[in-house]
Amino acid sequence: MPDQFAELRHELAVANRILANEGIIDAFGHISARNPKDPNRYFISRHRASELVEPSDVLEMTLDSTPVVPTNLRLYSEMVIHGEIYKARPDVNSVCHHHAPSVLPFCATGVELVPLFHLGGTLGAKVPFWDSRDEFGDTNLLVRTPEEGASHARALGPHWMLLLRRHGASLAGKSVRECVFRSIYTTRNAEIQLRAMAIGTPAPLSPGEAEKCGSHNLGSRGVERAWEYWVTRLQKAEAMWTAAGLTRMKGLAEVARPQTAGLPQAKPAARRASAAGRSKKAGAKKKRRNAA
Repeated sequence: MPDQFAELRHELAVANRILANEGIIDAFGHISARNPKDPNRYFISRHRASELVEPSDVLEMTLDSTPVVPTNLRLYSEMVIHGEIYKARPDVNSVCHHHAPSVLPFCATGVELVPLFHLGGTLGAKVPFWDSRDEFGDTNLLVRTPEEGASHARALGPHWMLLLRRHGASLAGKSVRECVFRSIYTTRNAEIQLRAMAIGTPAPLSPGEAEKCGSHNLGSRGVERAWEYWVTRLQKAEAMWTAAGLTRMKGLAEVARPQTAGLPQAKPAARRASAAGRSKKAGAKKKRRNAA
């Protein structure tokens, strides 16, 4: 029987890989998507680094973050971050949790993250903090229990980004692509704020500017333009992995149709030329050995 969620699984796998390719998520972190046919369920990868996620890794969960279909696969320990936000926010259809280096100084200091350029408007009206110590004392800082997940979701409130003290960030979006957009550009804003603070006093956008910039940037035109760009960058990166003899996820370009239809792919002729060059070098070495 065909998988009715095959396209969503594929898009979520690509979203994982984009976030890894753009330096937002490394070996740790995750992104999820609410089930578009059943709001009481969501999809997320099994326990795996985002750069390696395949559509077949994507599993369906209840909002209590238990697998719909029992599995022996290892799962992320912080899935309650996703399930509890979906419970609290019916308007949210995708959640990302990451530990990008540029946001960690804010998590460590409690300095407020503010929008400093037009794409920084994706921060939203405010970026609140959540400190696990306030309710749970000393922990390993992972959000693992339903109680911790619910507390984390309450701290997010009506906002779109939450900073976790000494830990990382959680983002929400109305779609997978919007969540990726927010995750990337809020991180870029953090990078700019760190640089601005090093040379002077940053002057943030006014509340009105932030609202207008955010609503404009998160329109379908902006999100789809950026998604096409990130997919193309990922295609190029994974083509390089293929040329190096590593495995590339099959059908990557399909998730971007029709935006990336017709984009140039890695040319077989270029690969043949590279192979011919290696063969020529090997022949020259053999000839020298024979002469010796």
